[in-house]
Amino acid sequence: MVIIKTINLIIGLVFFACYSYQFFFISIPFIKKPKPHKEIKPHKYAILIPACNEELVIKQLLNSISNQTYDSKLVTVFVIADNCTDRTAQIAEEEGAIVYKRTNKNLIGKGYALECLLQNIAKNYPSDAFDGYFVFDADNILGEKYLEEMNKTFSDGYEIVTSYRNSKNYGDNWISAGYALWFLRESKYLNYPRFLLKTSCAVSGTGFMFSREIIEKSGGWNYFLLTEDIEFTVHNVVGGEKIGFSPKAIFYDEQPTKFSQSWNQRMRWARGYLQVYRKYGRKMIKGTFKGSFSCFDMSMTIMPAIVLTVFDLFVNLIGVVLALSLKYPVLIAFQPIADVLISIYLTLFILGFVTTVTEWKNIHTSIFKKIFFALTFPLFMLTYIPISFIALFKKTKWSHIEHNKALTLEEIKCQDNK
Repeated sequence: MVIIKTINLIIGLVFFACYSYQFFFISIPFIKKPKPHKEIKPHKYAILIPACNEELVIKQLLNSISNQTYDSKLVTVFVIADNCTDRTAQIAEEEGAIVYKRTNKNLIGKGYALECLLQNIAKNYPSDAFDGYFVFDADNILGEKYLEEMNKTFSDGYEIVTSYRNSKNYGDNWISAGYALWFLRESKYLNYPRFLLKTSCAVSGTGFMFSREIIEKSGGWNYFLLTEDIEFTVHNVVGGEKIGFSPKAIFYDEQPTKFSQSWNQRMRWARGYLQVYRKYGRKMIKGTFKGSFSCFDMSMTIMPAIVLTVFDLFVNLIGVVLALSLKYPVLIAFQPIADVLISIYLTLFILGFVTTVTEWKNIHTSIFKKIFFALTFPLFMLTYIPISFIALFKKTKWSHIEHNKALTLEEIKCQDNK
């Protein structure tokens, strides 16, 4: 038991060494203010929307784009109907979007859809037709000033900009709230501090933009791993690019509510992290030793936490088995692993609680659910442990996530008392 406790202590110290900076990040938004924007310039944008059977939600996204305060004459909306068998393409065309269709049952995933869409745009438009490209999922809804705020940060000189990610269905259940709270924390206490400290932020799935220069430099969209967003981020970070963040550019997306669906999605993410680290790990480590905090930060984001957690729990499980075989009392045998789980729960609860309190007005559900789901947030995050462990050995394919929350921006905000 002494050996097990010693191992737990060592792993705890390694955790502190790797992630103490993220606790320091929590203070940054309160002690450091963003600098005023530089001269704001009008830019021409293409909005890219990959959509697979999204007839229930895509109209609301397109309407939210139409309702932007940014000059609509500078915005062109493109939809790639990716292996659709429903009315997604027809609805998008009716709402004024330019639609391309893709049918490929072998190369499945968002990365391939984006590649196809950009290739079609390149064929049909001049190379300088657009200054930048936005990427949204079909279930997204944009705040009225989203494009206006993103354009301000783009005008500051950032070639890639990400935004504040909120959720349409925070209050559905503990699963949707778990996702939503994590993304709120990621926006407020990871990307925003990174931005204020002038290090690189990270793209998270959707709600981001990149310049024409970025896509020209990479020769198109060449990111096809299971987590193409993380691959895109890391590729640019190790290449010396600094990703910006626009805290007032708010968008909403739909979170899964079924555990089976959540399991499959996060299994893909976990496997995708491994793919990214396998491809870029050496470059990130090399960049870290050259003094790049962004490379260190991305390395910590992708890999060590879950590996250390899985290893620690595995060691503790072995300790339980050995203790029971040596006739230790059950409570004593299980004490080390219980201590580890309690420690993880409390750490995650603090992170979730701080985010809930400070982002209270941005969480659109009842007071009771805000408090209750702060308590269940650590349980949601703990389910990553078996998911990540299995992902080490199980091959995973891209799977479509169903979306059915056809809400307008006003309807999302009206959920505060539900």
